[in-house]
Amino acid sequence: MKKILCLYFSLLSVNVFAQKDIAEKYGNLINAADLKKHLTIIASKEFEGRETGTEGQRKAAAYIEKQFLEIGLKKPTALKTYQQLYPLNQDSVIESSLSFNNIIAINGKDYLIPLNNNKASNFKSKKIVFIGYGIQDKAYNDYAYVNVKGKVVVFFLGEPKKDGAYFIDENKRASKWTFPGIENKLATAKANGAIGAFVINPSMEVFSKRMLDNNTKSGINFISLPSKNTKQMNYALLSHAFAKSFFLQNFDSILAIAKAKNSFNIKQNDLKIATTYSFKKAENIIYASNVIGVIEGTDKKDEYVFLTAHYDHLGMHDGKIYYGADDDGSGTVGVIQMAAAFAKAATDGHRPRRSIVFMTVSGEEKGLWGSEYYSDHPLFSMDKTSVDLNTDMVGRIDTERKSDDTLNYVYVVGHNKISSQMPLINEAANKKYTNLVLDYKFDDPNDKERIYFRSDHYNFARKGVPVLFFYDGMLKADYHKPTDTVDKINFELYEKRVRMIFYTAWEIANRNEMLNRDIPLDDAVR
Repeated sequence: MKKILCLYFSLLSVNVFAQKDIAEKYGNLINAADLKKHLTIIASKEFEGRETGTEGQRKAAAYIEKQFLEIGLKKPTALKTYQQLYPLNQDSVIESSLSFNNIIAINGKDYLIPLNNNKASNFKSKKIVFIGYGIQDKAYNDYAYVNVKGKVVVFFLGEPKKDGAYFIDENKRASKWTFPGIENKLATAKANGAIGAFVINPSMEVFSKRMLDNNTKSGINFISLPSKNTKQMNYALLSHAFAKSFFLQNFDSILAIAKAKNSFNIKQNDLKIATTYSFKKAENIIYASNVIGVIEGTDKKDEYVFLTAHYDHLGMHDGKIYYGADDDGSGTVGVIQMAAAFAKAATDGHRPRRSIVFMTVSGEEKGLWGSEYYSDHPLFSMDKTSVDLNTDMVGRIDTERKSDDTLNYVYVVGHNKISSQMPLINEAANKKYTNLVLDYKFDDPNDKERIYFRSDHYNFARKGVPVLFFYDGMLKADYHKPTDTVDKINFELYEKRVRMIFYTAWEIANRNEMLNRDIPLDDAVR
């Protein structure tokens, strides 16, 4: 009997150990060689920088779809293919004119009407009024002593600081008046009765070549939900020289206030200037897509774990390709490789309890378009989505990182939001398998970069879904430059990071309960 019991416990121990190492077995399938193979294709010349709405983006989507098919992922039942299409406006200018007291302003030199952010419209006014930053808030109000009804307003981009810190947002960070900023300012001006607006960027004396190119060629614009911009109105950007010569005789002193982010306490009299504005454009609907594949779960298949990344980048400009190897070819290929690992496990009889949704989105570089569209048109219940693990730039080393762990770290964003269980699970998975340094730097409420709001997980978080965002922190060096290429990737570290995300997903997909949602939603906006 004693020998039988010893044998039983010995076999039990072996079985428990074997079960314990199942995740590691399949995590080890994620390797540097396969990551490099796919990334070399995704970030190749053939895909022309993968700009949303272009042929390069469509080629990348087709490649990802092909990988999902070959891996054995199922397409969502609500779709005909693996691609969730969403509409974009492709606009082109027909007419653009602006005059002041019958003096015609020069398009591209004196003013610029952003193609994507203006509707075909005309307005006329006899008065122009300067309203500082154009903010109306309980903490700061540029409208306190002005009447803008029936007039055209002029305001600066940005918002004020006090003692070197933002103060409109109680967390002392840039508020909704900075991002989305101009949308809120235009809506506020219209609500106060203004009929049009002229906007001045304090840090942009003249218009860049890229801005000019985008307004002489066709532009692409996301079609938001109908209610989103219903209160907006048309506007034009003004160059500093033009603003100074036509409107504000004390422009230099006013500009200095805006550059220093000081409060405006300047009462401007209405300017009796007859303004005529005309803007016409042609609109054509084209489509971009999110690419989505699914591994169906077992007993909890109606609950979901999302693994996301954006596959778009900046395209081509001035004949140069912006390859986007790290941003976000690295995350895209990471999702493909995690899909392959989970699919192999399922084939071998280790199907996850929850369904896993692998989604690569487009439009991130344009303003999180693809993930916004998905979150407003979800294919799977947001209430039943346990988590979104988003991977955006995990192949490089932060050139500004000065600590001695530069070859063994990843920034983790969102750990202190929505679910208190999330960081515990992620930290345990990392400690068990990968032992990376998990850096929460960008979850500091005073993060000037506002990283939490700048990638696709945000559109899950705003719907109440727990999120984690994995990121290498590379904001300088080759960030958003043509030199973000495959040869700059640290594949050993890249492999380790993707494996860690896989192990975190494995645990969440197989635990008994969905992640709790016990931390109130952050009410800050992008």
